[in-house]
Amino acid sequence: METMNEKLSSPCNCINLRRASLAITEVYDRFLAPGGVNINQYSLLKHINRLGITSVSDLAQVMRLDRTTLVRNLKALEQKNYVQDTAAKGTRNRQLILTERGKAVHAATEPLWAEAQLFLEQSLGKDDMTVLTALLSKVEKLAP
Repeated sequence: METMNEKLSSPCNCINLRRASLAITEVYDRFLAPGGVNINQYSLLKHINRLGITSVSDLAQVMRLDRTTLVRNLKALEQKNYVQDTAAKGTRNRQLILTERGKAVHAATEPLWAEAQLFLEQSLGKDDMTVLTALLSKVEKLAP
């Protein structure tokens, strides 16, 4: 029987991957918390910063997210005035860009993200991280 401190693997690969994903998300969110963003928000800031002005469709494609998830995550960043839609009023194709405040938050949280990366590499080991990254890439390619 599983105790509170013992985490046994499931016979279901899907459940194991979901549990691992939740654990990784918790790690990144914990490291990013002092910056006031979570890993989903940080990732959006990072991608928009790199892309410059971008449409929701292009951002979704680059991040490999469905538009609904992307739009839901963008709302919080727009409410905090980190992201702005620069498209002309009345047009359907939004054009997103980081505000000065968004750029500042991205710059402030980048070192926090790097700390999370280092924590995972130190916790799992560089060789295991390399193997894990390769396996996750293979898994992602299973879906069209």
